[in-house]
Amino acid sequence: MKKLPLVFSLLLFSGLALADTESNKTKAVESIDNQSGQLIDISDQIWAFAETALREYQSSALLADYAEAQGFEVTRGVAGLPTAFTARFGYGKPVIGIMGEYDALPGISQQATPVKAPLKEGAAGHGCGHNLFGAASLGAAVAIKQLIADGSLQGTVIFFGTPAEESVGGKVYMVREGLFDDVDVALAWHPSNKITADTSSTQSMAEIRIAFGGRAAHAAYDPWNGRSALDAVEMTTFAINQMREHVKPSVRMHYTITGGGDVPNVIPEHASLWLWLRDSSHDGVNDLIERASKIVEGVAIATETTGEFKVTAGSYELLPNMVGARLIQNNFEWLGPMQFDESELEFAREIQKATGKDEAGMNATAEPLDENPGDPEGGSTDVADVSWVVPTLHLSVTTAPADTPWHAWPVVAAGGMSIGHKGMLYAAKSMAATMVDLYMDADARAAIRKEWLDDKDGRTYTSFLADGPPPIPER
Repeated sequence: MKKLPLVFSLLLFSGLALADTESNKTKAVESIDNQSGQLIDISDQIWAFAETALREYQSSALLADYAEAQGFEVTRGVAGLPTAFTARFGYGKPVIGIMGEYDALPGISQQATPVKAPLKEGAAGHGCGHNLFGAASLGAAVAIKQLIADGSLQGTVIFFGTPAEESVGGKVYMVREGLFDDVDVALAWHPSNKITADTSSTQSMAEIRIAFGGRAAHAAYDPWNGRSALDAVEMTTFAINQMREHVKPSVRMHYTITGGGDVPNVIPEHASLWLWLRDSSHDGVNDLIERASKIVEGVAIATETTGEFKVTAGSYELLPNMVGARLIQNNFEWLGPMQFDESELEFAREIQKATGKDEAGMNATAEPLDENPGDPEGGSTDVADVSWVVPTLHLSVTTAPADTPWHAWPVVAAGGMSIGHKGMLYAAKSMAATMVDLYMDADARAAIRKEWLDDKDGRTYTSFLADGPPPIPER
């Protein structure tokens, strides 16, 4: 038998590899279609639970139980977080991780209707679409698990159930515990009002708790014997606001007074402030921390109080990965645009009318890849901390009408009906297809890692977390 020419052999091998990749992607998409009823049910249950940070007991259990039923090895309560878990399947390299969130936001309860109508007045709601986030990511992980189980792929898949993204930052504790240390590439997505392979970063941020101790006295009879902790808090906020003129345009500073006394006729002995500082990089945030701590020192002297300044948590800026984004973009194009029917478009237009936006409907087609994204627009995420310990790919998928106000009732409404469901399934398929690429293309994994190392440029990750366990709220 004659030997095939080398070039022809290589082309034949490449063609077969492409065919195998295409076949595995098709199988992954079919798996998600087969799971669709279960994933929608899971998402809707989490939407109804609407559990806030580190209270996601039902939501976490629902996802972990589904993973266990699909044959994953599930470890619950990881990193000292009762609502965090990992679900692992397979063995050996490569190890591909995928993250899922499921915490809600307080105070934005909403029915799945295009007019503002709370499901329960004052209750929480999924105004960031995390009910969709966790379900889609787990659906993608199950699709990959099935391909590993039937021998189509080799390696390990890990689903990370990550609580408390909106507050506390559960992933930062999971990073501290070393749970991502053996992962080669990680993926995450986020609900959005458009479809993008994300190439922009996020803002770094630090959470700071400030407390002043003064001396109580009768506010009318002998106020000269008192030293007001509330005065100290007010002077601190005044100084922070004066500082706004002398920071870079990328800086954001916001706060809330968490304690300021009980009654007007007692000079407050205790008062406290919760401050968030953001900038485009963690170096910028560290500079803000130093300046804010000097304010507290000075205020304590001026008011003859004691001041405590404690950085309790925070997030780094995201390290986006352009090589990975191109893989995601290719898979968006392979899948084609999303499809919304007339009733869904009408739902979207009603929300847009109710919120004073152009009645543009839905963004159903992937945006072009942004090769030069510039500074982040704003907002922070604990996914960023993961991106400093493992190369991380990120995408966004339409789950709400175009130009929808986020962290608000319209996102809750869309996330509890078919618009959100379709986005969730599209995200699951996009991630599963991208994971197939990662398992089957060692060169792509190597290029992703090289870009990641180049971007880190030898810098060491040290989280903003304070020492000690996570701040678990009472049940």
